[in-house]
Amino acid sequence: MIDTINGAKASAIIYSIADTDKANQLKPYHYFEHLLIELSKHQDDTNLDFIDELLPWSKTLPKECLKTEQ
Repeated sequence: MIDTINGAKASAIIYSIADTDKANQLKPYHYFEHLLIELSKHQDDTNLDFIDELLPWSKTLPKECLKTEQ
């Protein structure tokens, strides 16, 4: 099935993240790449303290995620 409730929810989550990173002056591709890499490192963790470092307004995001001033 192509049209599913779960697919719609997943799309809504992705679009929400994309709009939030744009609003925080991030490069969407690089931010998503960073999220996927970092989340895969913590998939077995029970401590979720690392999540704060992944938020779009975190001061610890890699420089390649940040848009440069023009």
